[in-house]
Amino acid sequence: MIGLEEAEIERVFREVYGQAVATVTRTCGDLSAAEDAVQYAFAEAAERWPVDGVPPNPAGWIITVARNNAIDVHRRRRRGAEIAEAHLVGGSEEEGPVTDDILRLVFTCCHPSLAFEARVALTLRVVGGLSVADVARAFLVNEDAMAKRLVRAKYKIRAAGIPYRVPSSEELNDRLQSVLAVVYLIFNVGLDKPDQEVLRGQAIRMGRTLAFLMPDQPEVIGLLALMLLIEARVGSRFEGDTLVLLRDQDRTRWDRGLVIEGQDLVRACIRRGRPGPYQLQAAIQAVHCDADRFEDTDWDQIAILYDQLMVMAPTPVVALNRAVAIGETKGPLEALTAMDELSPTLDDYHLLASCRGVMLRRLGREEEAIEAFRRAHQLAPSDREKQLLERRIAGHE
Repeated sequence: MIGLEEAEIERVFREVYGQAVATVTRTCGDLSAAEDAVQYAFAEAAERWPVDGVPPNPAGWIITVARNNAIDVHRRRRRGAEIAEAHLVGGSEEEGPVTDDILRLVFTCCHPSLAFEARVALTLRVVGGLSVADVARAFLVNEDAMAKRLVRAKYKIRAAGIPYRVPSSEELNDRLQSVLAVVYLIFNVGLDKPDQEVLRGQAIRMGRTLAFLMPDQPEVIGLLALMLLIEARVGSRFEGDTLVLLRDQDRTRWDRGLVIEGQDLVRACIRRGRPGPYQLQAAIQAVHCDADRFEDTDWDQIAILYDQLMVMAPTPVVALNRAVAIGETKGPLEALTAMDELSPTLDDYHLLASCRGVMLRRLGREEEAIEAFRRAHQLAPSDREKQLLERRIAGHE
């Protein structure tokens, strides 16, 4: 439309950037070249759309312009030589559960030969369409350092010959876990930094895409459900700069639409009968969201789910969450015993010290509780959590 606002172009950018890069990568066989071509296409859009109007199919317009640019650049570089057939006729179609371009791109960015932080950064930049500055901000590094990190990751993809494809059925499960871990970490970075809700939005969008393209993978559905159920409560987690505990949250502020959607997905997972860690975590969140008041929470069910999760993912953090559930079902003494067993592995984890303080206070051991809260305060990674612990030390929580 005439007079198109910059915000509208930005919205289109976020919606189609990953799909455009994915499709052009298949066309030209080079991730960096595909990114350059898509950037060129959006620069063209910024000049032409405000005058000519937004085309009926913005994604198709961007992909066509980007693909043509990639081919032209490749031809110039080859000085008019014939373009390699494997690159510009789209390559061979791999056999596997799915063949969508965006999935190819996600699995390429999340390849296990890349360092985990590189996978996350590359996925945010290439699939999510975040600027280098936005990605750098998420990692608390400067823009130049992040730009170099992304260049190194893309060079490794090219130099190591990492294939642009979806894994075969035999290797899909292991590779899928890497993808899901990247998406969930992106979500949690956005959760820990409430001013970066764009990260949560990108993670949920990727989760929806994966769920649409891989509907037979219950762990994909489970991760989407988990993120939706957590996102439903984000609006009540803070009062200004103050962190609000689940016990004290105003549940009327929870997003009931997201709760219902997440719970429906959990029920769909249960019907599959193929439980996994993300599904069990989503089920736990679904139980929390079922209660109108904290006092109505079905802690017995939550404890059972944590028992099952411990079998599949026996991590110290899961064990700590299970101990919290034990505190609600069997009392603080049993919970404290379980927490003390975790001290050797979680000694520097602020939430262990904080949870111990809660149980000690419930047992009337006030001096020990304050000592535990002070230890947690020393270890807490954010000012909001330190403020919460200061209130606990003062006896106000």
